[in-house]
Amino acid sequence: MTDSALQRKNMVESQVRPSDISDRRITAAMQEVARETFVPSEAERSLAYMDGALPVSPGRAMMAPRTLARLLQLANIEPTSKVLVVGALTGYSAVIAARMAANVVALEADATLVAAARENVARASAGNVEVVQGDLVAGYSAGAPYDIILLDGAVEEIPEGLATQIGQGGRLVAIETSAGLGHAIVLAKIGRVLSKRVAFEAGAPALPGFARPAGFVF
Repeated sequence: MTDSALQRKNMVESQVRPSDISDRRITAAMQEVARETFVPSEAERSLAYMDGALPVSPGRAMMAPRTLARLLQLANIEPTSKVLVVGALTGYSAVIAARMAANVVALEADATLVAAARENVARASAGNVEVVQGDLVAGYSAGAPYDIILLDGAVEEIPEGLATQIGQGGRLVAIETSAGLGHAIVLAKIGRVLSKRVAFEAGAPALPGFARPAGFVF
């Protein structure tokens, strides 16, 4: 077993499984996908399997493996699901989701990260992932509706325009923050109604553009 394969195994056994991850598809994907190849800086690749957020560009970072795993489990992706990953960075979360879904749209605003994500997706042979560039807050209406929307980072609010891209019976999962505290939430769409459920406490690197407007009253 190579060092990186051993590190992946240790990550799954010491970080992911103990976080109540029962979906074997998630642990299998994280065991197989080489997380270090999604880290642009060679100097940072040795940190790819640490228990925490991992910087990949100025002001942007991958969320901790255990947090991503818990969000994916909360999303309850099905083999027929069409998934939108908002803030896909270099493509890691999209490639993991692609092991469980039918199709994944990986949305990223930063051109450098988009280029890296496309290379990484091709390297991972994830043919069911489409990497697109665009405004994260706006989502990607051209591919809507989605069965699952995953926000790959913490946000202060869920924009209404993004929520409208949830398909019938679909779900949006994210880390929502308020007053410095973060919680994983799931928005579920039944009919014309969106119901919100708080699932667990969690923290994640912030997604740019999702700050609550000044003077906002909750």
